[in-house]
Amino acid sequence: MRDSKRSAKAEPPKDPAERAREICLRLLDVRPRTYIELAEALTKKDIPDDIIAEVLDRYREVGMVDDAAFARAWVSSRHRSKKLSRRALSSELRRKGVDTELVDEALEQVDGDSEREAARALVEKRLRSMGSVPPDAVFRRLVSMLARKGYPAGVAVGVVKDILAEQAETAELAEQIDVDAMSGEAEAETST
Repeated sequence: MRDSKRSAKAEPPKDPAERAREICLRLLDVRPRTYIELAEALTKKDIPDDIIAEVLDRYREVGMVDDAAFARAWVSSRHRSKKLSRRALSSELRRKGVDTELVDEALEQVDGDSEREAARALVEKRLRSMGSVPPDAVFRRLVSMLARKGYPAGVAVGVVKDILAEQAETAELAEQIDVDAMSGEAEAETST
């Protein structure tokens, strides 16, 4: 047992490029990563900047790091599973270091119709669990939930109004909702 500890200590320190490759492979084994995510992880491990650039550029050349493919997969997955809006997806990708042009290209997968369908699915699911909540509170909570998912006020208010109009107990409330006025108020609140 002591011999294994000594032999581990006796090994010469690893080449920084080798360490960088091992770190990247370990991270990429869990899930795809962006160039920036990997660069930040390597920086935290005290890998020199020139080695980071060399290793990541090589990984980019061979297709192991592909920000465009990452962005497309991220948008597809997160929009389908979490029903996130284009705005929320854009924000997430930018935080991960994806270039604006690549973000815009990836977001082309989500058109207005699929965004409304996703918002509708969220509202319908949430509405089932709201039981005895007063109708005006139902409306506020549903619009707020969509806003937290990044949906524009006009989409959020419109989708909620449409669904409430379909429900017998909330149809009267839905008739009283002015989508244009409410979406303008909500946008004014978010810009201040």
